[in-house]
Amino acid sequence: MGYGGSKHGLSAVFNGVILCKVHTKMACILTFAALLIPLAYMITIHFYLRYKSTLGQQFFICGNTPALGNNQLANAVALHYLNDEFWMATVDVPVDTPAFAYYYVLRNKDGVDNMELCADRTIDPAAVKQQELQVVDAWNYAGQLENAFYTQPFTNTLLKPPMAKAKPKLPKNITHVFKVKAPLLQPHQTLCLLGSNAELGAWQTETAVLMQRQGNWHTVALDLSQASFPVWYKYGVWNTQTNGFERYEDGANRKLHGIGKRQLTILHDGFAGLPNTGFKGAGVAIPVFSLRTARSFGVGEFTDLKLLVDWSKHIGLKLIQLLPVNDTTSTNTWLDSYPYAPISVFALHPLYLNVYHMAGKKHGKLLVDLDLQKEDLNALPEIDYELVMKTKWRAIADLYEAMKVDWLADPQYQLFFEANKHWLQPYAAFCYLRQKNKTADFKAWSSHSTYQAKLIEKLFAPTAKTFDLVNIHLFVQYHLHLQLKDAVDYAHQNGLIMKGDLPIGIYRYSCDAWVQPDLYNLNAQAGAPPDNFAVKGQNWGFPTYNWKQMQADGFAWWKQRFEQMSLYFDAFRIDHILGFFRIWSIPLHAVEGLLGHFEPAIPVYSSEFNERGIWFDKNRYCLPYITNGLVGELFGTQANHVKDFFLVPNAWGNYDLKPEFDTQRKVEAWFAAHPEAESWMPARLFELITNVILIEDEDRPNAFHFRIGMDGTSSFAALDAHVQQQLKTLYVDYYFKRQDGFWRKQALQKLPALKAATNMLVCGEDLGMVPDCVPGVMKDLGLLTLEIQRMPKDPKSPFFHPADAPYLSVVTPSTHDMSTIRGWWEEDQTVTQKFYNQQLGQHGGAPFYCEDWINKAIITQHVYSPAMWSIFQLQDLMGIDAKLRRSDPNDERINVPANPKHFWRYRMHISLEDLLQTEGFNGTLRGLLEASGRA
Repeated sequence: MGYGGSKHGLSAVFNGVILCKVHTKMACILTFAALLIPLAYMITIHFYLRYKSTLGQQFFICGNTPALGNNQLANAVALHYLNDEFWMATVDVPVDTPAFAYYYVLRNKDGVDNMELCADRTIDPAAVKQQELQVVDAWNYAGQLENAFYTQPFTNTLLKPPMAKAKPKLPKNITHVFKVKAPLLQPHQTLCLLGSNAELGAWQTETAVLMQRQGNWHTVALDLSQASFPVWYKYGVWNTQTNGFERYEDGANRKLHGIGKRQLTILHDGFAGLPNTGFKGAGVAIPVFSLRTARSFGVGEFTDLKLLVDWSKHIGLKLIQLLPVNDTTSTNTWLDSYPYAPISVFALHPLYLNVYHMAGKKHGKLLVDLDLQKEDLNALPEIDYELVMKTKWRAIADLYEAMKVDWLADPQYQLFFEANKHWLQPYAAFCYLRQKNKTADFKAWSSHSTYQAKLIEKLFAPTAKTFDLVNIHLFVQYHLHLQLKDAVDYAHQNGLIMKGDLPIGIYRYSCDAWVQPDLYNLNAQAGAPPDNFAVKGQNWGFPTYNWKQMQADGFAWWKQRFEQMSLYFDAFRIDHILGFFRIWSIPLHAVEGLLGHFEPAIPVYSSEFNERGIWFDKNRYCLPYITNGLVGELFGTQANHVKDFFLVPNAWGNYDLKPEFDTQRKVEAWFAAHPEAESWMPARLFELITNVILIEDEDRPNAFHFRIGMDGTSSFAALDAHVQQQLKTLYVDYYFKRQDGFWRKQALQKLPALKAATNMLVCGEDLGMVPDCVPGVMKDLGLLTLEIQRMPKDPKSPFFHPADAPYLSVVTPSTHDMSTIRGWWEEDQTVTQKFYNQQLGQHGGAPFYCEDWINKAIITQHVYSPAMWSIFQLQDLMGIDAKLRRSDPNDERINVPANPKHFWRYRMHISLEDLLQTEGFNGTLRGLLEASGRA
């Protein structure tokens, strides 16, 4: 059976699914034949992948069907090398196989796989009545710019394709289906096809073959049964308003071989060769808690986002970026204001619930007594976290009692519950048990310290005393979901997308750790090595991930997490993406980040010291080197007291710490129990403890890690010059050479699978001590980088200029972890003077204060950057208006990373209603965005 000429052959191609009409008699013959020859019900598919490979490369095809490995790479089908142009594989699939998607995997010589991450090629075998199908595909490099435009923010909002027109008229006999993608066409444009034979217009532009958008692809079906092969062709742009040809695609002519005239050939030609950097957008970044409206409850709420959307649309922004919005309630104090310590990566924070909106007119009278307190809280310049939470929960309790019967019977709630039960019930139980036991540390609970689903289920029984105590948390989560979803839908309706924030870790005493402790290394703490913002490093306190265990179940937890995020966000920022390559792992006994090391990492072994002519003295390198002079330098007049109380002399004429003070946690605990002691002393004792050169590996014998900044310690300074030089060489090798390939493989075991699990646009925060392999991996995966003017990635440059940004990037002058433009300007006059002359091109002395024109000049540099996105903190945008901005720039800062107990309480100093009315400011911003092509 073939496709040539038969009236019973292929009659339609629609949305990538092949539809056929088969004569009734023929269908009966096939049915009877199936009883005798089962292979008659098999379809043979020949896959041809166009790729010029190099020696040592191998290709596989994988898909969500048994014949292609059920998306398990270990079971994927290997392609074989056909010639310099193609790789090829043939598979047989039963005709009743459900429609499936597939993708290719390139295995490199070093064993590292490069996956296609956009599986939008589909085949429906059940609709194919012939026995052979040939598919010619172009390799879709994940790092190709155009792939970004097929992610959720673009396909759903920013570049939403027009409604499909009427089905195209198809030829009676179809031999070839051409498919190609062109994401940046204007509404009045479509693609067309021209080629060397009559069926393709014989290169006459007035007779070009028009294509139609179907899903991601522009498609046309043709009868080339009479064509002479090879056929040469190109895609072009057709103007549907003028009904005329505009231009050819760039690049050489494409070539089509005559593989078989009696078989259908589908060509997935990748992307048309058209300009691919035409889209540029701008956005505003602000935490939800920082929003201020006339109706706020002393804190920003999800319902306030609508006014932010109105203002953003008014000035031409396309994106709103938020900090994490997950529940962080652990201590019931202001310490819970830290948004990067979620007790559940699924649950939303009750802080953002608008209780008035939840109550509605029907139950509004229950909240009358709150009106005055609400006004008082909303008048505060900053957030009173504890009072806001306490007041809201009091209102929530009243509303729950009044609304619970109708709420439980609501079909929409029941659907929400069933869809989210896997995290909702554990979360609600965790919250109840946290309150009951007055701690989130589940190991200290009197019962249920180990999660058991069957026991937790009993808490939700209608007859259980705990029924209301757990269900109130389900009640809150449902209404949070409704309010956030409503705000997000409003943003989309107004042409804006929402960008979220994915914290790198989870809180140690969280529901996630309680339910699945095997997914985390609870005996370690995640953090970051020292940098200009935190000279002692950062200790976030989170457990590190057990990646081996996560990979074992196909990253199920991550996939659930992304699915939940995609309900509300179109794009997200991966907080500390370097953690997917390696994480800074700190022992539990440490308070600061200095005693951490990268995990995983290739250690240095004691034998390497011997090979370099260094006597390996474990005690000398691994124990704190405490001399009489160091004690005197750090403690001054208190030196003798310190030596008597905290230290003990050792056999080498120096000192060791007493066992009760030999870790930072022990020191911290002692001083916490003795508040009368000198408050400055713990930090100095911490310095003694960190005065080491090596940190012993706990899992491997004779293996060690260099303490970060080893060459700046007095322990190192006391060594002779030869030993110092050899140690420096090893140190450089350890941190900057031996790990790079290893860390690349680590990242490629995680990031491709995680990116493939979501269609959100993924942006990485690639700041800090960045390994050399990171830029290449991010480029290969099409992940957007973060570029900050005052944090250049080139160590030889004092600044990064936004004009040098790659297209797949986000440029910003500051983040929530930094001072704003104005605050930074006043921090170091030497630095700002250099910036003033070099980056702004100004002569003479720099003003001490960041005048409004300077702030505007910096914003202008960013909006004219070639980067896809320019995103600004709201404070930085208001900085261009001397009348609008705050008088003290230090009041604009959101977080200070060096302070692990920072109170996150910044709020806008004017309301969004007033901001919408500041026409001079808004007009200036809109003018900037329009002139730069970002509005």
